Amino acid sequence: MTATTDGSSGAPVPRAAAASEPTSTPTDPPSSGDPAPGADALFAAERAAQRSAEYLLDIQDAGGWWKGDLETNVTMDAEDLMLRQFLGVQDEKTTLATARFIRGKQRDDGAWATFHGGPGEISATVEAYVALRLAGDRPGDPHMDRAAAWIRARGGIAASRVFTRIWLALFGWWKWEDLPELPPELIFLPSWFPLNIYDFGCWARQTIVPLTIVSAKRPVRPAPFPLDELHTDRRCPSPPRPLAPAASWDGVFQRLDKVLHGYRKVALRPLRRAALNAAARWIVERQENDGCWGGIQPPAVYSLIALHLLGYDLRHPVMRSGLESLDRFAVWREDVTPGEGGHGGGPVRMIEACQSPVWDTCLATIALADAGLPPDHPALVKAADWMLAEEVVKRGDWAVRKPRLAPGGWAFEFHNDNYPDIDDTAEVILALRRVRHPDPERVEAAIARAGNWTLGMQSKNGAWAAFDADNTSGLPNRLPFCDFGEVIDPPSADVTAHVVEMLAHEGRAHHPRTRAGLEWLLAEQEPNGAWFGRWGVNYLYGTGSVVPALTAAGLPTGHPAIRRAVRWLESVQNEDGGWGEDLRSYRDTASVGKGVSTASQTAWALMALLAAGERDGKAAERGIAFLTDTQRPDGSWDEPHFTGTGFPWDFSINYHLYRQVFPLTALGRYVHGEPSARRNGV
Repeated sequence: MTATTDGSSGAPVPRAAAASEPTSTPTDPPSSGDPAPGADALFAAERAAQRSAEYLLDIQDAGGWWKGDLETNVTMDAEDLMLRQFLGVQDEKTTLATARFIRGKQRDDGAWATFHGGPGEISATVEAYVALRLAGDRPGDPHMDRAAAWIRARGGIAASRVFTRIWLALFGWWKWEDLPELPPELIFLPSWFPLNIYDFGCWARQTIVPLTIVSAKRPVRPAPFPLDELHTDRRCPSPPRPLAPAASWDGVFQRLDKVLHGYRKVALRPLRRAALNAAARWIVERQENDGCWGGIQPPAVYSLIALHLLGYDLRHPVMRSGLESLDRFAVWREDVTPGEGGHGGGPVRMIEACQSPVWDTCLATIALADAGLPPDHPALVKAADWMLAEEVVKRGDWAVRKPRLAPGGWAFEFHNDNYPDIDDTAEVILALRRVRHPDPERVEAAIARAGNWTLGMQSKNGAWAAFDADNTSGLPNRLPFCDFGEVIDPPSADVTAHVVEMLAHEGRAHHPRTRAGLEWLLAEQEPNGAWFGRWGVNYLYGTGSVVPALTAAGLPTGHPAIRRAVRWLESVQNEDGGWGEDLRSYRDTASVGKGVSTASQTAWALMALLAAGERDGKAAERGIAFLTDTQRPDGSWDEPHFTGTGFPWDFSINYHLYRQVFPLTALGRYVHGEPSARRNGV
């Protein structure tokens, strides 16, 4: 079940509109030790927090969880249609609704972007174009002509990423021999050997293993139409690319790829057969109870193709449950906007790359508690019950590098026992500590397991990554195959900050591992005073995560690192009082801290300022005014901009609940002061 959305903003729509001030969100006076902000600002913030809290309470699922839509880009939707075409399971309703969604995201110049307001992107545009052709759009349609012209002007299909050309190779629109080789024998490399599968981040690992099967089989389904219009030269669709110098890393791996192409011709059949079978077992063993793989869409897509190529019938339980799981990634909405070429309005279908119920639920719990909801409120207790039931207590791939570590923690999604993540685990612990649960022993046991697991997942440099420890090899990113974004999982400032904050609230501020994390964070501060944001856009997210962690761990607000962060935040505040940062900041230093003000990014800046003791400062007051002035009558905020990060620049996310949980957190902390893990007697 997903939250319903309106067709304009994508913001969750409450089941019942707020008709009066909520009675379930009492507010307390500001902490006596803090200077009181202006009465007008405090009153406005208090009312805005009440409206926001009621809105959030109203969209809680009956099971206790929250989940906003997770919007990425049209490659998810295009690849879903291509998968259905490849497997022969397409249906008209799905195809038409998906095509309407894809058309609605096309830019005026004919291209498709990978985030709201972003530039056209060649691979996304090629895949969207092919999907619309599969849906029946004609090359002569104006919107298709514009797209094809845009693609040709930027190098045609040959300029697209490897993943896009793999999809085209499945239908004979690209030659398999012109793609990088990915041998299935990779599955046999031991974990200590360079470029073994555990050198890749978990998301890449789950994708690469099934793709080794696809690469070995090189299937070709009959193409339903040609794609000559997408080549710059139809006679030479794949122009040769010059090799990089042999002494460079790129040159080394390009030549290694040539060796692997040669190996394909002489590979021992028994060895290859054993490798294919081993890869298939690896895939099947990691299928979740609901049929998905890792709770994310891309591995599911490629796993289904790979297993089908090895003879798994579509009626096989693994295939059947896998296909059913993909349908749960679909969000259906009504759209009454007529499209081009005679394509009228009707239902639209968006595919989520992933679903975020655990993340959304712990953040919503923190937001409501910090806004003054009583710790024993039924909504918080219900949320805690659901989170406790989602604890992961089995060993996953992380145990390859940490074989002696006992399990305990939380994943991001509904079903993902193989890949719990450190970020979710830290935030769930912080959320559980804000709830007065009727079974405290159960809570304590879960937190103890998760806390010990988190400590054990620390990397050697003192920091924490998202899914694995010490997943830092530089080699995977060098492979010609890996041109689709980040493929390793090194430690990041935002995850490390959340862990340090959690450990400090758990009374472990002086634990040697916490101090190591704190020292790493201080060393990672940028010269301008900000911190890089790996999983959110960008320096606003990193800084909004780190400063609260520093003060929670005992650093005084006058510490030079905190003062530098405050000065940077003040320097990038927009004239309207808010903060915003465009995704271009991942590539362009001139864009750092600059962008249209958004509710979530303004909240991150405020969370840092409030933690830094700037509650009565002018910057915080203007930021609070931005949130109260832009709040919608129903208590929510509009936010079409993407403020979440999958891969920096390459894969961006609009978490539709970010616009709600983070502003409420900031407003609550402004009204009530900084949170304590055991506030209100918890």
